[in-house]
Amino acid sequence: MAANLIDIIYFRFTGRRSTFSMITAKGMEKEALGLFFSFIIEFWYIPLLLIILSILFWKSIPNFKNKSEIKHFTKQKFLKQSFYFLTSAFLLLIIARGGFQKKPLRIVDAARYSSCKNAPLILNTSFCILKTIFQKDDIEKVNYFDQKSLDSIYKPILSFKKAGTVNKKNVVIIILESFGHENINKKQTPFLDSLITKSYYFKNGFANGKVSIDAVPSIISSIPSLMNNSFIISSYSLNKTNSLPKILKKEGYATSFFHGAFNGSQNFDQYSKASGFEQYYGKDEYIGPEAFDGKWGIFDEEFLQFFAKKLSTFKEPFFSSIFTISSHNPYRIPERYKNKFPKGTTVVQESIAYTDYSLKLFFEKAKTQKWYNNTLFVISADHTSSSGESEIDKTIIGKFHIPILFFDPGNPNFYGANEKNFQQIDIMPSIVEYLGIKTDLICFGKSFKSDQNFAVFYLQGIYHCVQDEYYLAFANNQVIGLYNWKKDPLLKNDLQTKNTFKTLQISNFLKAYIQNFNERVIDNRLSI
Repeated sequence: MAANLIDIIYFRFTGRRSTFSMITAKGMEKEALGLFFSFIIEFWYIPLLLIILSILFWKSIPNFKNKSEIKHFTKQKFLKQSFYFLTSAFLLLIIARGGFQKKPLRIVDAARYSSCKNAPLILNTSFCILKTIFQKDDIEKVNYFDQKSLDSIYKPILSFKKAGTVNKKNVVIIILESFGHENINKKQTPFLDSLITKSYYFKNGFANGKVSIDAVPSIISSIPSLMNNSFIISSYSLNKTNSLPKILKKEGYATSFFHGAFNGSQNFDQYSKASGFEQYYGKDEYIGPEAFDGKWGIFDEEFLQFFAKKLSTFKEPFFSSIFTISSHNPYRIPERYKNKFPKGTTVVQESIAYTDYSLKLFFEKAKTQKWYNNTLFVISADHTSSSGESEIDKTIIGKFHIPILFFDPGNPNFYGANEKNFQQIDIMPSIVEYLGIKTDLICFGKSFKSDQNFAVFYLQGIYHCVQDEYYLAFANNQVIGLYNWKKDPLLKNDLQTKNTFKTLQISNFLKAYIQNFNERVIDNRLSI
C-alpha cells in the first residue's frame, strides 16, 4: 500500500512506476532523509491515507484470539478452510504470473493491454519493485538482424575529420534542473527566453530520460537511457566510453564537473571520475556565503557565482559542466526572494524563475571575464518538470520535450532556430564537430550538421522513436503505434496500418538501434 501511494506523487516526476532502485533512492542516500521529512509535510495526505487504509486492513483481519471461535474450529472446518486457502493461493499464483505461458508477466507486458500512454495504469508499484529487486540489469542481447544488415541500417560509429586548425574554444555545459519546454516563454524565464534569440536553438529538443541521473551520461558520453535502471547506477557504469572530457583532455583541455548538491548525490561524483573529468566540485568544495537550502544543497545563485569564479582560475582551454539544483522538489528559494518572482501556475515555476535569475547573474559575471568571448556555452534541461498543463505536455512527446541551445558570444553568426529533432545524446558529437576535432567515436547521437533526423528514448518497457514528423512506439518486439506528431500533436490517430512503409522503415531503424545499444553495452564496446 505504501509503495503504490508513494507513486501517486512520484509518478508525476518520473512518468513511470517506481522500481527497486528508485524506491530505495539509490544514488541519493545523503539527501533522502532530509527530503523524506519535507515530502511528508508537503504531501501530508499520503501518509494520512496510508494510516487510514492500514487501520481498515488491520480491522478486517479475523480475531483468532477469541476462545469461542477456537473452541468451535473443528477439524472439518480446518480442512475446508485449508482447501479454500490452497485453491485461492494457486489461482492467485497463476494470475500473478499472468497465466500458463512459459515466462511470467514482465513490466514490459503492460504495453500489450493498453496504449503506451496508459501502460502505467496496467502496472502496480509493488509488482515493479518485486520484478526488479533481484534484477542486476535489465537489458539482454537481441538478434533482429545479421551483422551485415545491422550495419546497413544503423551503425553508431562517427568519424570527424579535422577542419583546418582545431578551434580551442572553452566549453561550458549548463544542465538546468526540470527546465522542460513547458516552462519556456511563460514569463518565468525572461533571461533564458532572451538568450534563445541569440543562440543556435534546437526547437525540437528532447531529453533521453525522465530523471536527473539519466541526463549526465546522455550529455557527457552520448549514452541514452534505454534500460529500466539508470546507466550510472548499473553494473555497466564503469564501461569504457568515448566521453567528452576524455576527448577534450587529449586536446589539452582542463576538465571539471560542478553539482551543488551533497557530494555523492546521484553518483555524479563517481561517474564524473569514470567519464574522465579531472576535478569534481560539490557541496563540500563550495566556498562562499552561507547558502545551504536545508535539504538539497547550495542555492543556484551562490553556486553559479562560485562556478564563475572557479572558471576564471582554470588554464585555458577548459571544459566544465554544472548541474543546477534549486528547481528540484521541494523547490526552495532564498527567503530574501520571497514574492520577488512570479508564482506561475504550477508548483515548480517560482523556483524556475529563481534559477533563471541566477543564470542571468552568472552570465553578467562571466561577461566581465577574459575567457567569455572564447567560450561555447551549451544549455540543456535535464528533463521536463512534472507539471506540464497543456494536453500536448502530457503526451509522450511533451514529456520529453526540452530546450537545448548553443551560445557562442564570440561567433555572432551562430544563431537561429533548428527545426530538426535533436536530443541530449547529440550534444557531444555536435561539440566535437563545432570545435573541428579529428576523432572516431562510438556515439548513439548525431552532430547538429548531420542529415539524420531522429530521437530515441525509453520509458518502462516502451521504446519511443521520433523520426522526421513521425513518432513510433515499440514494445514486446512489435510496433504499438505510429503517429504524425506534427499534424496530430495529441497522438490520437494511429497510422501503422495506413502507412505500412513508414512503420516498417522506422521500426527497422529502431530495432537496429536497440540491437547495437544492447550488444555494445553488455560487451563493453562503447569506445574505439
